[in-house]
Amino acid sequence: MPTRITVVGGGFAGLTAAITAAEAGADVTLHEAHRTLGGRARTAEGPYRTNEGPHALYRRGPHWAWLRRRGLLGPMAAVPPREGARFRFHLHGELRRTPPLGMLRLARCRPERAPVDTDFATWARTRVPEPAAVAAAHYAAVALFHHDPGSLSARFVQERLRRATALPPEAHYPRGGWGAVIDRMAAHARSLGVRVETSARVDALPDRDGPVIVATSLHAARGLLKDPGLTWPSGRTVLFDLALRAHRNDPFVISDLEAPGWLERFTAQDPSLAPAGETLLQGQFPVAPHQSGADGVARAERLLDQGFPGWRDRTLWRREALADGRTGAVDHPGTTWRDRPAIDRGEGILLAGDQVAAPGVLTEVSFTSALRAASLALRALRAAPTAQSPRAPRTPQAPTP
Repeated sequence: MPTRITVVGGGFAGLTAAITAAEAGADVTLHEAHRTLGGRARTAEGPYRTNEGPHALYRRGPHWAWLRRRGLLGPMAAVPPREGARFRFHLHGELRRTPPLGMLRLARCRPERAPVDTDFATWARTRVPEPAAVAAAHYAAVALFHHDPGSLSARFVQERLRRATALPPEAHYPRGGWGAVIDRMAAHARSLGVRVETSARVDALPDRDGPVIVATSLHAARGLLKDPGLTWPSGRTVLFDLALRAHRNDPFVISDLEAPGWLERFTAQDPSLAPAGETLLQGQFPVAPHQSGADGVARAERLLDQGFPGWRDRTLWRREALADGRTGAVDHPGTTWRDRPAIDRGEGILLAGDQVAAPGVLTEVSFTSALRAASLALRALRAAPTAQSPRAPRTPQAPTP
């Protein structure tokens, strides 16, 4: 008798699915292998509140309103106006205050005008001079984590370019890091009756008494479900974190337009992420399959040499990592999000995450797929002839402090 929805994975997608199902009256159990929830949205403990690479929440995304209605969004930080003047672009071996005009002109083009079947580099060159097309591709890498954005589908890249250059900026930042949002989501899930089990790795599908939502990385889902077809291309990028003694002339962002790369001073919008008087930088530098992590680190250091003079003597803490295949889906020419692994795997198994068949940018893919997976799981529960009726749906509301 199907009576319960099981969620495997306690990141943003898993918590979204668990909350959605519990609000509809379902009994939900969530399993998370790590001792804390969050997945890629986890924020590090300690004096430097880093995320797994640069993170931002886009204000026009569907998850913004969903979180806000439930009181889960919390205090958000926007880019301070004064920091906008400290945005720098690395081009022709120097830092500039403005990008090429052609890049801005291209960014205004609506994504639906960009073809799916053509790569971004080829299409962009038909609209702006080649240097501007190359700069635009490299700038878009902030939302792609890919070493060659120009080789990807023009429609896919253009959607991210347009949203990354929107004015006023869409990017906002949860104060205290993304972990603060995860904590509120976890508390809300528990208040709805979700059974949350951490340090509970699931290596095989549990004995099921209802649908299972697998909200893990695609790599982990492939092993769990023994399904070699669960593959989709992703990026490969060096994650670079650095704490410096603060200096009033430090730039806010350096976007590398000569090669994909991004370096951002996160304490500009949220000083609580590092001790007083310190600056926390987070960056990502995509590398090709034949390149090593050291290649990405070398590019990061070259940007630091130009934008943060004397940074080596000011360094208080440093961390590097290589993220391979865990930065979300990328769509090559001829493919869209609809071609990615389907959410419904049959027999009550559902997928959620940032590499499955759902629309959106960055975290929005995880969110949208989680809503769809929860909806299908609830439908399966109600359709089962021997199922117990779910409890009365719960009205979404802000969690009690």
